[in-house]
Amino acid sequence: FAAVDLPWIPPELRENAGEIEAAENGALPDLVTEDAIRGDLHVHTNRSDGHDRLDRMARAARDRGHAYLAITDHTQSLTVAQGQGPGRLKEQMAQIDAWNDRHADDGFRLLKGAEVDILKDGSLDLPDESLAALDIAVCSVHGHFDLTRRKQTERILRAMDHPACTVIGHPTGRMIQSREPYAVDLDRLIAEAAEHGVALEVNAQPERLDLDDSHVRAAVQAGARLAIGTDAHAVPMLDYMRFGVGQARRGWAEAKDVINCWPLADLLAFAER
Repeated sequence: FAAVDLPWIPPELRENAGEIEAAENGALPDLVTEDAIRGDLHVHTNRSDGHDRLDRMARAARDRGHAYLAITDHTQSLTVAQGQGPGRLKEQMAQIDAWNDRHADDGFRLLKGAEVDILKDGSLDLPDESLAALDIAVCSVHGHFDLTRRKQTERILRAMDHPACTVIGHPTGRMIQSREPYAVDLDRLIAEAAEHGVALEVNAQPERLDLDDSHVRAAVQAGARLAIGTDAHAVPMLDYMRFGVGQARRGWAEAKDVINCWPLADLLAFAER
């Protein structure tokens, strides 16, 4: 790089996609790092389809240096994953309150969350009373993948309009080498996410990595916020965060673009939109 009078360019940016010009102009991004992550906003326990108890997931996240962790088990329509209805969710929120009370001096907080199914018509899979009690709602499509591009887009946009929606989970639904993304107008989703103050997930599961890097960059350029989530279903999967960070770096994302790099107060203010 010195031989051609350029600053060092991070490997993730070496795609001949404008990074040389950015380097020449002193405009390279200060890419997000794993050390900048303050918490994980997409984690499952054995109350839905996870393998570990809430307490074990919480301790593991705290031991990894996180300041907060959102417990986001599935909701009632996803019966194959033992999704929770309002009653079971209320019980879990009481457990989270009790855990926080017992660990008030740890400098770590569990957040009340759910991975809320986006139903076929775009409505959310919990009553408004339950949604209002959550700190974080990751709203995701888990079925009806065969809708037309227009209907799928309108479905997700309707979910985004709900004031409880914090994050759109794995926004294209792709499973690498096993399921193609569903048809959706991502440019429109990105624009609406930026306007409505909804984050788009960079799902760190190796078989998802959804958003992909090109759409991460489009989101950054549009001013939309991102959330890097492990979608962990067991303690070892919390370490998948590095894959999500790597994907975000390939999309030119900085820590300021990623809501779970923010202090807890700022994160909760964003969720209260």
